[in-house]
Amino acid sequence: MGEAWHHIPMALLITLIISGVGVAVFMALALPLPWLLGPLLGCLIAALCGVRLRGAPRASQVMRTILGVAVGATITPALFAQLGTLIWTLALVPPLVICVGAVGYPLFRRGFGFDHPTAFYSAMPGGLQDMLLFGEEAGGDVRALSLIHATRVLIVVMVLPFVFAYFYGAELNGPVGAPWTNVPLAELIVLGAAGIAGWKIAARVGLFGASILGPLFLTAGLSLAGVIENRPPAEAIAAAQFFIGFTIGVKYSGITWKEVQVDVTAGVVFSVLSLGVGGLFAVLIVRLGWLPLTEAALAFAPGGQAEMAIVALVAGADAAVVVAHHLVRIVFVIIGAPLVDRWFGG
Repeated sequence: MGEAWHHIPMALLITLIISGVGVAVFMALALPLPWLLGPLLGCLIAALCGVRLRGAPRASQVMRTILGVAVGATITPALFAQLGTLIWTLALVPPLVICVGAVGYPLFRRGFGFDHPTAFYSAMPGGLQDMLLFGEEAGGDVRALSLIHATRVLIVVMVLPFVFAYFYGAELNGPVGAPWTNVPLAELIVLGAAGIAGWKIAARVGLFGASILGPLFLTAGLSLAGVIENRPPAEAIAAAQFFIGFTIGVKYSGITWKEVQVDVTAGVVFSVLSLGVGGLFAVLIVRLGWLPLTEAALAFAPGGQAEMAIVALVAGADAAVVVAHHLVRIVFVIIGAPLVDRWFGG
């Protein structure tokens, strides 16, 4: 026990150093989203090389609250002016989930030979933690689920920024917030308090994704009331990207070659297919003139809520619109997936 205890901080220190090197490499090569993708890729490569990595779950939760506050601060009365159109795009989210599931389930079940609960919860584009929880309760393979969902988020977060940057010439170095020296101290305190209070209240009420959604709702209220006019400072949002990036990468720690061949490969194939499905929905929405391309692509991408919020903030897209769609997706999956699973599984 004593020995195991000594290894813990060292593995975390190594993980942080690798993540920092990832950021530096991305910055040196002028690649998009260095604070998010640098740590993510650095940790992924290290894990594949057999390096023992360790996450910082508590710190990552705190970082998600920063993101919740950042998105909440983008919710202004202007968002409500778009509600007429948003009703239609939000209504397309459940059909998207059904299409992605219909593509994914046969792929995992027949193509890769996973058992029913593992195949079913791998095919559901819900939140990573929720799908692991449901999958475990249903008797699925948690390790396979973890790797498949981590791969889904990884591929989406890697592919979309590069597509935006290199095919559409989108500037992905937008200022996600003002430097902290430019944000009034009183407002920094209010933003910090809103983050912590929102998280704690949401957790007490039992809201899923409490660390991101609680702060989001509370900050949105403050923003609409005119109490705050700034997002969290750029440095805080960069720190949030850094922690969320390496948290995804760390999921690959201790990976075996067989897991790469089966679980990760299945995750990659599924991600490409589900990105294709999301892309078709996005094209339809852009053609109908309901949303601009960046918003449509991010709103219907099968990525994680936190990651898509970051890409939206950096791409200068309307983060509130993007998160609203992911919110509907996750609620629909959380409520619908266990019912459908019982229906089919039973």
